[in-house]
Amino acid sequence: MRVHVLGSAAGGGFPQWNCNCRNCDGVRRGHIRARPRTQSSIAVSADSASWVLLNASPDILAQLRMFPAAQPCRAVRDTGIAGIVLMDSQIDHTTGLLMLREGGPLRVYCTDPVRNDLTTANPLFHILEHYCGVDWRRIDSDGDRRFRVDGALGLSFDVIALASKAPPYSQHRNDPHAGDNVGLLVTDEATDHSLFYAPGLGRIEPQLRAVFARADCLLVDGTFWTEDEMIRLEVGSKRAADMGHLPQSGTGGMVEELAAYPQARKVLIHINNTNPILDEDSPERARLDAADIEVAYDGMQIAV
Repeated sequence: MRVHVLGSAAGGGFPQWNCNCRNCDGVRRGHIRARPRTQSSIAVSADSASWVLLNASPDILAQLRMFPAAQPCRAVRDTGIAGIVLMDSQIDHTTGLLMLREGGPLRVYCTDPVRNDLTTANPLFHILEHYCGVDWRRIDSDGDRRFRVDGALGLSFDVIALASKAPPYSQHRNDPHAGDNVGLLVTDEATDHSLFYAPGLGRIEPQLRAVFARADCLLVDGTFWTEDEMIRLEVGSKRAADMGHLPQSGTGGMVEELAAYPQARKVLIHINNTNPILDEDSPERARLDAADIEVAYDGMQIAV
C-alpha cells in the first residue's frame, strides 16, 4: 500500500496566516528550521492507480497539483481519485469538497452524524447538489464496520469510533455520538499490511489497543505538544482536551502511549502551528527522534 501525505498541518496550516507565534514568525523569517505545511489529508492506494482521499482539506487543489498520480490523464476530464472518506465534519477536513465540484458526483463515504452535519449546520452536500452532486455512501461506526471504496482495488477499510469532538457548529459538540469522529484501519488485502489513520484523537480507549497492536503504521493525532499549549502562548483559551486532541507530552500522552507498539512505524499528523515539534532543532523534536516517532510533512510517502 502506498500512502501519500497531501497535507500535514492542523486547521489554518503552517505558518497560519494571522499568527506570529515563535513557530510562524520563525519559519517566515527563516529563523527556525521548519517546513511550511498545508491542512491535513492523505491519499491511499494499493495499485498506485486508484486513490482514496481521507479527508478533503481547503488546500486540496494545491495539494493535488503537487501529486501527479492523482491525474492519470486517460481522458480529457479524468481523475485517479476513486472516492473520498471523511473522518469527521470539521471545516478543515471537508471544505475541499467544494473545490472538486467541476466533475461528476463526488463519491463520499461518511457516517450518519457527519452527513447530518454536512446537510444541516454546514450544508456542503446541499451546495454541491447545484454543481456536481454527492453520491453519499454510508459507513457504520457501530455495526458492520468494514467497507470498500468502489474503484479502489485491493483495499479494505475498518471504521473505529473515536473519542474526540464534533465541530463547534454540530448539534453533537457537547453531546458525543458514535460516528462524530472515526479512525480508519486501512488494509492492503494482498499483503495484509495495515495503516491506522486518526488525525483527531481525544484519548486512547481500550478498543483502540488491539487496533494499534495490529497496525504496521500508526499515522495519528499530533496536534498539540502540551494540554495547555494554546493558553500558555496566549493564542487561544481552550485546552487540547476541549478540542478533542490528546497531547504528545505528559503522563498518558501520545509519546508514552506509542511506546507500547514497537512493531509499528509511528508518524504524527495534523500538527498545530503552535506545536514546538515543527522546529526540527527543538528539544521536543529530539525527544520524538529518540522515541522513533516521525513528524509528517507535505509530500511524505509511506510504504505499508
